[in-house]
Amino acid sequence: MYGIGIRRVATAMMTASAATLLMTACQPGGTPAGAGSSPSGAPVKPAASTSTSGSASPSTPSTPSTPAASATSGSPAHTTTPSTGAKACGLPDLKASMYQAAVRPDGTGTGAAIVEFTNVSGKACTVQGYPTVAGAGNGSPAKNRPLKVTTTGGASAVKVAAGGKAWTKLTFVQVQGEADGYCKSGATPASYPTLVVGVPGAGAHQVALTDGVIAECDDKVTVTALSAAKPS
Repeated sequence: MYGIGIRRVATAMMTASAATLLMTACQPGGTPAGAGSSPSGAPVKPAASTSTSGSASPSTPSTPSTPAASATSGSPAHTTTPSTGAKACGLPDLKASMYQAAVRPDGTGTGAAIVEFTNVSGKACTVQGYPTVAGAGNGSPAKNRPLKVTTTGGASAVKVAAGGKAWTKLTFVQVQGEADGYCKSGATPASYPTLVVGVPGAGAHQVALTDGVIAECDDKVTVTALSAAKPS
């Protein structure tokens, strides 16, 4: 009976101790039950520290952005090339004249002619390209007969000073024989008192030879680009 009594006392003491522990866990300030584990029982990792104390590794400061270059400081974004001040020549800026070329194909026709453009505007202007050519009388330009143009040489802008000149050379299919002559192709020769020579961007200029009329075959002409060098 003595042994049984001792076991009962020990059991009672163990029960009281467990009750005390349970009450302590529920008291304010105590450690909550289940701390350090998730509801599923898995361990919970502690939250990362946000401390900026010396024990924490400092973050690398971001590099400040470079301010955009000011449009009014330093080198300009665009460099302006100084203007030559020369505009494109217009129709009233040029006066045209025409004479036979010294170097021309053999025959009794015109062979070749030089058309000379003089800048009468009082200011420099530019011409560029290959003229068009049409045979004409002294009447309506609507009756002009365009000639088939073959161009030769490279074209570039030509600055014509006030009072200066630019030239183009026209070479025709030559008329053969005497009197009215004949064309090697069998075509009938054509003659024109004047030509209408068109300058790109500067209009059409009606010109007559200083010595005779235009006589040519096949309504074809070879034309050089407008040039600052006088052709022969």
